[in-house]
Amino acid sequence: MANAMPWLEVGDRVFTRRYAYLDQQIGLVLGRGEALLIDTRATPRLARELMEDVRSVTRDPVTVAVNTHWHWDHSFGNSVTRPAVIWGHERCRDRLIAEGAAAIAEQAAGDLERRADFEAVVIDPPDRTLTIAADVEVGGRRIELRYLGRGHTDHDVVVRVPDAHVLFAGDLLENDAVPWFGDGYPMDWPATVDRLRSLIDGPVVPGHGTVGGLAFVERQLAEFRVVVTVARRLHAGELDRQAALAAMPYDSASSVEPLDRALAQLRGDLD
Repeated sequence: MANAMPWLEVGDRVFTRRYAYLDQQIGLVLGRGEALLIDTRATPRLARELMEDVRSVTRDPVTVAVNTHWHWDHSFGNSVTRPAVIWGHERCRDRLIAEGAAAIAEQAAGDLERRADFEAVVIDPPDRTLTIAADVEVGGRRIELRYLGRGHTDHDVVVRVPDAHVLFAGDLLENDAVPWFGDGYPMDWPATVDRLRSLIDGPVVPGHGTVGGLAFVERQLAEFRVVVTVARRLHAGELDRQAALAAMPYDSASSVEPLDRALAQLRGDLD
């Protein structure tokens, strides 16, 4: 894959661009005279690249941005989008404020090639927050922001463009790779994705990987349900750890984290 694939119009004036770095999908919704961005990339340099790429589609200003969740690859470009209003879940704002500096240090130490880029990050949390739902108007278009429950984090927001029948799922869904469970709630994740299904009436854009539809969502939901079943059986003593890892829907190396997170939930170790 090149640095980025061209903008893909997945609905009327609704675009997504797939970037090679982290195989990430970034959304763009055009209204009359203004635009909305879905996620802002991982560093100011990458966010500036994104804003230049937006200019290949429209000269209208980006007046609204949405963080689907707090993770650095979705929010560390926030400052570059200003003076746009930035929306996110209330816990997205809280986590970014509380953990942003540590995430900068971790990424700078772990990625020497981009160290200066991460050190240039300015933590800029959402200034508009939601708890369950909010509707945002952008150039005469209504955009729905919804929190459906815990999954990839405890505050994932999905973005629906109802007049174009497009749903941006953030990292509640990831195509072409195993979802990241490091901050996840595996025992809750299937019910959250099940609620997401009721919002699907067209393309579904995951946080990373190929754009899909209902079939892709159903496949990933089935995998999440297997994680829950295996974790319950291991917790109950019906399986040993080796057998549990073998029964997971992912390869052994990728199965350790989701299984351990699910067990932590079952023990009551996670809030």
